[in-house]
Amino acid sequence: MPGLIRGIARTAAIAGTATAVSNRVSRRQAGRWAAQGAEQQGFVPPPPPQPAPPIATPMDSGARLDELERLGALQAQGVLSPSEFAAEKARILGS
Repeated sequence: MPGLIRGIARTAAIAGTATAVSNRVSRRQAGRWAAQGAEQQGFVPPPPPQPAPPIATPMDSGARLDELERLGALQAQGVLSPSEFAAEKARILGS
């Protein structure tokens, strides 16, 4: 009798494993078919959402002056070109 129970238990374990693997393969294949069908129909998934632009906080006049002085020093050192300096200056001054 113990041999019979062991055989039944082994068969049940094998059948359970086979069923789990079969279900996993079926789900994976269905997902692939769905993706292929969408591509064939010309469906293009929407692009991921763009991050929100940073919120500009108003700077007090002292902070603006400090930032402009720092940018002027960078331009004098040759790190910033005149057009880059002008763009940053316009951004800081808000004009």
